[in-house]
Amino acid sequence: MEPTTALNRDRPTWLIYLQLATFATYLYGLSAALPLLRAELGVSQTVAGLHGTAMAAGGVTGGFALTTLTARFGRRTAGWAGLAAMDAGVLLVASGHALPFTLAGYLLAGAASCVVLFTAMAVLSDHHGPAGPAAISEANAVAVATGIGVTYVFSLAATSAIGWRPALLIPLVATALLAVTMGRVWVPVSPAAAGTAAAPAGARVPYGWRFHLTCAVLLCCTALEFTFNLWAADLFAQRTGLSAGAAATGLTAMLAGMAAGRLWGARLVLRLPPSTVLLGALALTLMGWALFWTGTAAPVGYSGLFLSGMGISVHFPMTLARLIRFSSGRPDAAAAAAAVWGGAGAAAGPFLLGALGDGFGTHTAFLLAPVLIGLAAGGTLSSRSPA
Repeated sequence: MEPTTALNRDRPTWLIYLQLATFATYLYGLSAALPLLRAELGVSQTVAGLHGTAMAAGGVTGGFALTTLTARFGRRTAGWAGLAAMDAGVLLVASGHALPFTLAGYLLAGAASCVVLFTAMAVLSDHHGPAGPAAISEANAVAVATGIGVTYVFSLAATSAIGWRPALLIPLVATALLAVTMGRVWVPVSPAAAGTAAAPAGARVPYGWRFHLTCAVLLCCTALEFTFNLWAADLFAQRTGLSAGAAATGLTAMLAGMAAGRLWGARLVLRLPPSTVLLGALALTLMGWALFWTGTAAPVGYSGLFLSGMGISVHFPMTLARLIRFSSGRPDAAAAAAAVWGGAGAAAGPFLLGALGDGFGTHTAFLLAPVLIGLAAGGTLSSRSPA
C-alpha cells in the first residue's frame, strides 16, 4: 500500500475542474443526442455510429497537434481556444439537419475537446505531483456529475415541445460563464516550459514497453466507455420497451455511477497503486455489464448501468495516470499519446458495435464489452511495475 497523499484544491485546480465540467456538457450532450439524431435522420446503426467515429477521429487529430499547440501557445491559451472551437462544433450539430453537417460538427468538436481534456490532465498531473492521479480522478468526477444534469435535460427536452436541439446550446452558455468568472485565473505551465526540466533532445529516455502496452489498455478502455456512451441507451430501449427519449435516462444512471466511482477512485488512489484500482474497476464493470445485458426490466437495467458506470469511471484516469508514470517525465507527450490511442479506441468501439448490431442485433453485439474488459485487464496485469 502506498502512503496517503494530500490533495490541495486551489484556484487553478478549480479552474481545470470547471473547464472539464464544460467539456462534459459537450461530450455527454452529443452522446445523448445520437439516438435522437439517428431517428431524425432515418439512418442505420452503422451510419449513426459514424458520428462517434468522427468525434474520435477529431480526437486523434487533436492528439497529434496537442504537443505542438501547448509548446507554441502555452497550456492556458490551448485550453481556452479548445473550448471555443468545441462550442463551434456543437453549434454546427445543433443547426445542421443533414448528415454532412452533423458529422462535421462531431469531428470539429472532437478535435477541439481533445485539446481541452488532455491539456487539463497534464496540468493536474504536474501541479499536484504525487496526488496527480487523485486530482485527475476527482476532476473527472466533477465532469461526470455535470454530464448527469446534461443527459437529464436532454431527456426532458426530447419529450417536450421544444425538442432536443436547444439543449445543445448548454456548452456555449457554460463556456461564456466560465470565461467571465474565471478567465483570469493562472494556469500552471509545464516544467519544461518553466525551464525546470529542459534536457537535450538526444538525452531523452525511450518510453519502454510498459508505456506502449498501457497505450493499448487505454485504447480498450476508451472503446468500452464510448461503446456504452453511444449505444447503451439504444439497447436499453430495445430490452425494456422504453422510447428513445425515455431510454436516455439510462445514460443518466450510468453517469451517476461514474460520478460516484470517480470520487471513490480519487480516494482509493491516494492509498493504492493505480493498477490495483484499475483492475478492481474492470471487475466491477464486468459485473454491471452482466446485469445490464441479461436484464429486461427497467430497474435491472438501471442497476446494471449504474454499476458499469462506477467501473468505467476509473478506467480513464487510472490508465492515464499510469501512462504519465511510464512517460519518463513527459506529461504533455503522454497526454498527446493518450489522445491518439484513446481517440482510436473511441472511433473503433462504437463503430464496430454498430456494425455488429446491424448484422446480429445490438444485444449480441454488446458481447464486445467483456472482450474489451478482458484485454484491458490482461494488459494491466502484464504492465504492472515491480513493487
